[in-house]
Amino acid sequence: MRHQLFNIDTALLTNRCVVRRFRENEGAVFQDLIYRNRDILQDHFPLLVGEIAASPESAEVFIRERIANWLLQNDYAFGIWLNETTELIGYIHLFDINWEVPAAELSFFLDRDHLKSGIMTEALARVIRFGFKQLDMEKVYIKTLSDNFDCQRLVRRVGFSREGDLRGEYRKPGGMLADLVRFGFSRETYGE
Repeated sequence: MRHQLFNIDTALLTNRCVVRRFRENEGAVFQDLIYRNRDILQDHFPLLVGEIAASPESAEVFIRERIANWLLQNDYAFGIWLNETTELIGYIHLFDINWEVPAAELSFFLDRDHLKSGIMTEALARVIRFGFKQLDMEKVYIKTLSDNFDCQRLVRRVGFSREGDLRGEYRKPGGMLADLVRFGFSRETYGE
């Protein structure tokens, strides 16, 4: 365990939202977010959709596992909560952490009613800052479907650069193999 990470921030503020660690008993609101968006999440997060959809208890187990993994420094999952309504509208996850580098993979999604509003740009920028400044990451990367152009534009806007193509790297729920594109963001190119 890295003792210097014992007092990292658990809530990150942006202009319009709070990006924070989940708390106990938030499984139901997370399950509701997944249900409202399952048709657009199914291709990108099939395991998550399946796990959360199983039962309200499975959603709470998922949330508690994210809390435990945060405390164990295995991964860092954030909910995106609107300032005005305190509604859960998104999810950001730093995972697959290699503490030897250190580097982490990033995944995220936002509720369909808030797409193209700039909220995810704000939230991602704040989590990237958290990764570099508080977790001392040297690199953060994301893998996205090659036809997910909205995601590719978003991560470029935040500062990621395309690193390469991963052919036949992902199997969609229907069984078709799909290509992924990898984008990376390194500490040396981070401006703050």
